[in-house]
Amino acid sequence: MNYSNPTKLQAAILDWAGTVVDFGSFAPTQIFVEAFAEFDVQVSIEEARGPMGMGKWDHIRTLCDQPQVAERYRNVFGRTPTDDDVTAIYKRFMPLQIEKIAEHSALIPGALDTIANLRQQGIKIGSCSGYPKQVMDKVVELAATNGYVADHVVATDEVPNGRPWPAQALANVIALGIDDVAACVKIDDTVPGILEGRRAGMWTVALICSGNALGLDYEGYRALGSDKLASERKRIHAMFEGSRPHYMIDTITDLPEVIADINKRLANGEMPQND
Repeated sequence: MNYSNPTKLQAAILDWAGTVVDFGSFAPTQIFVEAFAEFDVQVSIEEARGPMGMGKWDHIRTLCDQPQVAERYRNVFGRTPTDDDVTAIYKRFMPLQIEKIAEHSALIPGALDTIANLRQQGIKIGSCSGYPKQVMDKVVELAATNGYVADHVVATDEVPNGRPWPAQALANVIALGIDDVAACVKIDDTVPGILEGRRAGMWTVALICSGNALGLDYEGYRALGSDKLASERKRIHAMFEGSRPHYMIDTITDLPEVIADINKRLANGEMPQND
């Protein structure tokens, strides 16, 4: 039995919306706005984007805990939102989410080629999401029609605690038969998703431009002037700093260079927990 440290990556654990599908991460955020609107409570898309990466019930609870949202809710219902109120919003959110998911199911440009590159290196493809299983099943089905099938998928309600807890990432490690968490890299576009990877003892890669933080579709991203893009990158880098990602890149297409660098570091005896 070999008890030495891993010398190369064995698995990449990929997030879904804003990482592999749905450039700009619109499917989850827009539906929060619509679900709250059905209760006559206005939430802006910027507010809805705030807690992204969490499980959806926790996301709604966090939104309801924001003073301005709680106040709007109180103006309509005469009280601030209880957990039962959060559950009522969540129950409205779910069918809306399933209904609208197809509108934002396109793969992120370059994702398939990048994933094929990883597979050629013998890297297994795990995945997890803030989506519950009912929604995740639909996302997985739509991605398969576009040519993307992960080796394993973990929804937020299939573990005791969703992000930023490490359970989903670790469930992938177990299912994929990985022998060391240091041989895994977690790729995500949200702070809770990076914290999940960090807490699981993995290498972490934050995506700056394809996800929730920039919040633009692919055309909007491509149309950004170089000065604006530079200032947005700076803003988003600062946003991620506290979660201490090992790497920050624009989109999944930049991942192969990162993989090569991590393999080099592993071969030199470096471990993600030491960075």
